[in-house]
Amino acid sequence: MKSSAVLSLNIRKFSYALLIVAFCTISFLIGCEKSNQNNMLPIQPSNKKYEKATILEGIVSDNHGPVNTGHIRVTDNGNQLVASTTIKETGHYRVEIPSGTVLPVVLTFYPDTSNMAAEQFIAVVVHTTITQYDINPRTTAIAKQAQAMGGYTPANLILAAESAASVPDANKTTAGFRGDPTKQYGGWH
Repeated sequence: MKSSAVLSLNIRKFSYALLIVAFCTISFLIGCEKSNQNNMLPIQPSNKKYEKATILEGIVSDNHGPVNTGHIRVTDNGNQLVASTTIKETGHYRVEIPSGTVLPVVLTFYPDTSNMAAEQFIAVVVHTTITQYDINPRTTAIAKQAQAMGGYTPANLILAAESAASVPDANKTTAGFRGDPTKQYGGWH
């Protein structure tokens, strides 16, 4: 009976020692983390901007196809007008963005210039190297979702686009889908 009491006492001592080692280790790691946080430089948002005048172009369409008339306003993140243009008969637009324009910029389509409160479609530009931007209900939904997620950042736009992608029932299989979702179904391409 004495040996089981000694064994029980030794197990308790070992458990306490293990607890103390764990506590010290956690305290040390937390202290190191706090020390590293004080030495880290703050992350600055990148202010990408157009180094030279750049032409943006694309097609404006609704759920029935290309839109034949309307107006596009390009505004910066502060809602200041950067440029504007009108839609050609084929739904095509082309607008020059001045050098020095800071991203993101928002392309807003107005079907009726006399009624700026009419239904609008938008697309958001966050990359200086991409110059093709279609404007349609899907780009509008993506932009609104990204804005609701915290703003027009590349990460928010990607997350919003991924959640907005859909696969037609005809292309679904029991394993998922067929084909390349980035080129079909409204993904990035």
